Amino acid sequence: MMILNNQGDFMTRTFLKFVCFLSITLFSSFALATEEKYTIDPAHSFVVWRIDHLGFSKQMGKWPANGTILLDQGNPDKSKVDVTIQMNQLVTGNSELNKHLMGPMFFDESKYPAATFVSQKIKLISKDSAEIMGDLTLHGVTKSVKLDTKLNKLGKNMINDKPSVGFSADAVIHRSQFGVKGFLPMVGDQVNLLIDVEAQKDSK
Repeated sequence: MMILNNQGDFMTRTFLKFVCFLSITLFSSFALATEEKYTIDPAHSFVVWRIDHLGFSKQMGKWPANGTILLDQGNPDKSKVDVTIQMNQLVTGNSELNKHLMGPMFFDESKYPAATFVSQKIKLISKDSAEIMGDLTLHGVTKSVKLDTKLNKLGKNMINDKPSVGFSADAVIHRSQFGVKGFLPMVGDQVNLLIDVEAQKDSK
């Protein structure tokens, strides 16, 4: 009788160990699977800036955006965003203005060829909106910036059939805080940023 009990205890312990191992393995796989990498499509992703010009008009320009989104659909606040813009890809519609803005009075592109935004915290506001706090590095200076963000769509791209996601966001910064001080205060200090991003899920 004791032999049977020992065998039963052994089998029970073995079974429980197996169940624990299986549970941990499945949970780990699920946790890993919830975070999916999306690559930003620069052909459909832009950072647009808008600034006062001498009080007469609003000057605008835009950059294509590159980067990645680690999207966690189960826990959206755990998602991560990493965006890079190349300063020399600025589009204003005026080649002379582009050249001027790339110079030392403004972006000084030869010294600071790229700007980056890396998310640090995401606060959900509703099922399709969030505040994304992150570090913006521009002109060699890093400051915390808040993006008010809206989820536009999550689903398959009808053209290429790839899983895709799209967001719109806006933010306000002051260029003087980043050391970009050309023609202040005649040209505005406050810069309004409008951001649209479309990203496609990486193939495994």
